[in-house]
Amino acid sequence: MERITSFSVDHNKLEPGVYISRIDGDITTYDLRFIKPNTPPFLDINAMHTIEHLFATYARNGKLKDNVIYFGPMGCCTGFYLLMRDTSNEDALAYIKEVMKDCMNHQGKIPGTDKIECGNYLAHDAEKAHNSLVEFYQRIKDLTAEDLYY
Repeated sequence: MERITSFSVDHNKLEPGVYISRIDGDITTYDLRFIKPNTPPFLDINAMHTIEHLFATYARNGKLKDNVIYFGPMGCCTGFYLLMRDTSNEDALAYIKEVMKDCMNHQGKIPGTDKIECGNYLAHDAEKAHNSLVEFYQRIKDLTAEDLYY
């Protein structure tokens, strides 16, 4: 069986940040790595769920909403993948930072957390999500497109 691209990255050397995971035609997958792999504590599952709801909502309502294909968590609980279409790396990175700020500044109810809207609606933690977002933003705020490579 062919080895997938993400398993070819040396996770022992990977630090928190934003990386280009792969490019498929006009779609780029960005690795938003919140936690150094294999270095607990990992992202809290309820915080991850909340970040997923916040980031997906803000990203799909912002200026590049039509370019957002997908945002979702990594099973290893170290970050998220963002798939964007027809977007330069500079614009994608700026958008990631903008959406992160929106998520950090969110007040009130987390979007999509009613029983009818979510398959695990009780599994959220806004405080832990906020803390993880702030810590991650501090790590990426000064990144440039040149920093996006593994």
